[in-house]
Amino acid sequence: MIIELNEENFDKETSKGLKLVEFYTAWCTYCRNQRIELMELEDSDMWIGIVDCDESPELPKRYGVTGFPTFVLLKDGVKIAEFAGFHQKAQLLDRLMNYLKP
Repeated sequence: MIIELNEENFDKETSKGLKLVEFYTAWCTYCRNQRIELMELEDSDMWIGIVDCDESPELPKRYGVTGFPTFVLLKDGVKIAEFAGFHQKAQLLDRLMNYLKP
């Protein structure tokens, strides 16, 4: 599932569990290509949040995001990892598996 996040709902949506959040901009070509990869995961059980950084500029500042796209992995609202740049679906899933192992 893909959830649109903004400054009003971000903390509530990301406060519990393992959450993958993509920070993007509408003008970024890499972000548009990343969206195609993410759409392949839309019907999965994976929770993915997306933040339009032009619409919610305080959120990327909070997490130190300076380039797009950037993924931040949160556990119970706390940043535990960051993946910068474009990732193919398989690459992204492979990186996430490192955080799902016991």
